[in-house]
Amino acid sequence: MTRVLMVLLMLLGSRAWAEGERAGDFDYYVLALSWTPTWCALEGDDRNSPQCDAGQGYGFTLHGLWPQYEDGWPSFCPTAARPPSRAETGAMVDIMGSSGLAWHQWRKHGSCTGLSAQDYFRLSRLAYDRVTRPDLLRRLDRPVRLPAQVIEDAFLEENPALTDEMLTVTCRDGRVQEVRLCLTRDLDPRACAPDVARDCTLQDALFEPMR
Repeated sequence: MTRVLMVLLMLLGSRAWAEGERAGDFDYYVLALSWTPTWCALEGDDRNSPQCDAGQGYGFTLHGLWPQYEDGWPSFCPTAARPPSRAETGAMVDIMGSSGLAWHQWRKHGSCTGLSAQDYFRLSRLAYDRVTRPDLLRRLDRPVRLPAQVIEDAFLEENPALTDEMLTVTCRDGRVQEVRLCLTRDLDPRACAPDVARDCTLQDALFEPMR
């Protein structure tokens, strides 16, 4: 066996690529909060998503609550739990922006929690509600360029229980994309594992106001 093939097989065997892991087998959660104006500019507008219409007022929405290993993550786990109903996914639109996203998050991540769809969405909402999203960011009335660290600092100021090891800010295409917070299985803040703690280092990241 060639050295290259051996490396590829090792990578494919890594948990970071895992699918079909046992439901309920994970170490902690990542709560991903997406800045909607960035998602709309990069994806939503091309999809004509109602979430991106003027006046909708979506800021940091819930991208998902993701089961995580200390290294890697499970996804698309076999589960005996029934899929969520349209009513259950529709009830998440106020914090997720679309029922389609809620459905996808259940299939990819919620199925790995060992919870029912109803309990997964309930836990996701509880985790989302426990985090104070900085109101100052919602009140911006024009696009600004800033160090991504400013977004992290704003969350730390509004959430005294957090430290900088417990959250990370991601960027995409020169824009602030998401804030990701690491939580225990009981939803208490905890330090992020190294594969999650990848702070955006941009000094001039674009941050657009809500629509």
